[in-house]
Amino acid sequence: MTRTITPRLRTLVLLLLAVTGALLAGAGPASAHAALTGSDPAQGAVVEQPPARVSLTFSEKVAMNGDSLRVLDPKGKPVQTGAPAHVSGTTYAVRLKDGLGRGTYTVTYEVVSADSHPVAGAYTFSIGAPSRTVVSGTGPTVGGGVVGGLYQAGRYVSYAGFIVLAGGAAFVLVCWRRGTGVRALQRLVVGGWLALTAATLWLLLLRGSYTTSGKFADVFDLGLLGQVLATKPGAALVSRLLLLAAAALFIAVLFGSYQRREEGAEKRDLTFGLGAGGVVVAAGLATSWAMAEHASVGLQPGIAMPVDVVHLLAVAAWLGGLTALLVALYRAPAETPVEAAAVHRFSRVAFGSVVVLVATGIYQSWRQLGSWSAFTDTRYGQLLLAKIVLVAVMVGIASASRRWTGRLADKGAEEKQTAEEQPAEGERAAGEKESVAAATATGQDTATDTATDADADAATTAADASDVVTEPDAAALGAAPEGSGDSRRAAQLARQRAAMDTARWKRLRDGDAGRFGLRRSVLAEAAVAIVLLAVTTALTQTEPGRTEQEAKAATSTGSVTAPTDGTVSLDLPFDTGGANGKGVVALDLDPAHAGANELHLFVRKPDGQPFDVPEVKIALTLEAKKIGPLTVAPEHITTGHWAADAVQIPMAGDWKVAVTVRTSDIDEVTVSKNAQIG
Repeated sequence: MTRTITPRLRTLVLLLLAVTGALLAGAGPASAHAALTGSDPAQGAVVEQPPARVSLTFSEKVAMNGDSLRVLDPKGKPVQTGAPAHVSGTTYAVRLKDGLGRGTYTVTYEVVSADSHPVAGAYTFSIGAPSRTVVSGTGPTVGGGVVGGLYQAGRYVSYAGFIVLAGGAAFVLVCWRRGTGVRALQRLVVGGWLALTAATLWLLLLRGSYTTSGKFADVFDLGLLGQVLATKPGAALVSRLLLLAAAALFIAVLFGSYQRREEGAEKRDLTFGLGAGGVVVAAGLATSWAMAEHASVGLQPGIAMPVDVVHLLAVAAWLGGLTALLVALYRAPAETPVEAAAVHRFSRVAFGSVVVLVATGIYQSWRQLGSWSAFTDTRYGQLLLAKIVLVAVMVGIASASRRWTGRLADKGAEEKQTAEEQPAEGERAAGEKESVAAATATGQDTATDTATDADADAATTAADASDVVTEPDAAALGAAPEGSGDSRRAAQLARQRAAMDTARWKRLRDGDAGRFGLRRSVLAEAAVAIVLLAVTTALTQTEPGRTEQEAKAATSTGSVTAPTDGTVSLDLPFDTGGANGKGVVALDLDPAHAGANELHLFVRKPDGQPFDVPEVKIALTLEAKKIGPLTVAPEHITTGHWAADAVQIPMAGDWKVAVTVRTSDIDEVTVSKNAQIG
């Protein structure tokens, strides 16, 4: 009864924690992945006098170089002087040339956040009045292109290599020590080490181009490499390489002297030493990620980094051990099959790992999301929901694996009991055979005593004849050269016999319903684990939901409104229901009185970035006087910015401002607000 109920209870507990635990995210000022939260002049602002400088405020400290912050005039020429400077806190500024003319200016920034991720963007402001500009306004693109794709692939391979290396070694040392002599498991762990080493070197070379130009030609630029080595991510990669040297020594001992040593006190001491050393090396490798990723910045980094290390170690123990178990079930030789006890030990390790993952995941979710709405309104939250679903699926499959493990253990116990009973039956049979043999021997002795001398002479003669016949044959055999076709034939027969034995063992293995079911369920777990690892890798390079919402809130609280007295500023969220159909329309009407007015309209994504839509239309209606709708056809100025001059308002009143936004050929919505004009 216990064996049936306990796995089900454990599965229900894990599913409940995996789905609801991460949803316990509360508000908190955690910070990771820098986002632009303010600027002076503000985005879309129209100022009367040329500013002396442009300043940007981010959600966290960032790293800049001489070209990180640029200001371009309407013709696309840079007008900043000198390099950007750190003003205070998370605010940075660059000085502008004197005597700037009227028109729309574009500010572009390209920085590296404290958690090592490149961040880029752009916005516009105008001096005197908006104008046309040749600058696209989309800003530089960092972290993308060929170099960005190669860098992300390197990150995935590095995570996969660490999981296979640490988890595979832990499986062999903790769950199945006989596996140290299995060639397939040796290749798996060594392959993980090679993958992690190669990926780390690859990331070190790509890092400079990834965070600056994005050009593949700069990958082997030694100057950029020197700059990378002086940064926190560069130091983390170098420390990872040093720890991999220690990991190579660990692997050599595990599959070398440890595997050859006989069971005893010395091997137990070596097991303890390898376990302690392996934990230290694995924790150090995990720390090389924690010190340069989301955990190293923002709220409670002193707690977040150890939690991140434990989280990554639990992932390795579960997914890496699962991979090693899969290889052992499919590739272990017939003479060393995986015992049910080893599978049962891994099942306990996996259960403990999942509990640790849920506990640490709750803390990480609270720290990175900050609100319930971030689950559905941000990319980070959506990826986290996908990860929770995948974990729940894996736990469900793992429960099936545990049932197959129980059946395998029951069968092993029956086979052991049968093996213990067989020696007793053999002893009884041997006793009976000895009695028969004794009686037979007594009869033979009697017959021998009565044998005649003639029989003895005949036996002697036959022996002599045999010797005469055998001598030529022996001579003929001696004349045959050594290493002839007979030896090759014998080797061929040996290989055939080995192949037949292997095929026979595979048939027997596949005929075992318990072992066959376990292999299939573990294979399904591994397939889901591959997708889970991809989602986890994407999470580490995605702006946390809390940061994204902070930037959006900063944008919607007035950072885009012009400071001119009498200006009416409206923010109208919209959702057309199609792809890229969500955003905010910000509309400014200046001076907002009867007569001629200047209108500016800005379309932004939920994260505050400007973007273009196929069409925007504006209609003004004074319902109290039954005037309107008065249509306004704004002119496209730059990305996400439209404007119209001499918008005539016939009289003061409470005007309804309706904006129609079309995001595709079929997706369109009209949003409206009332504003007091005049």
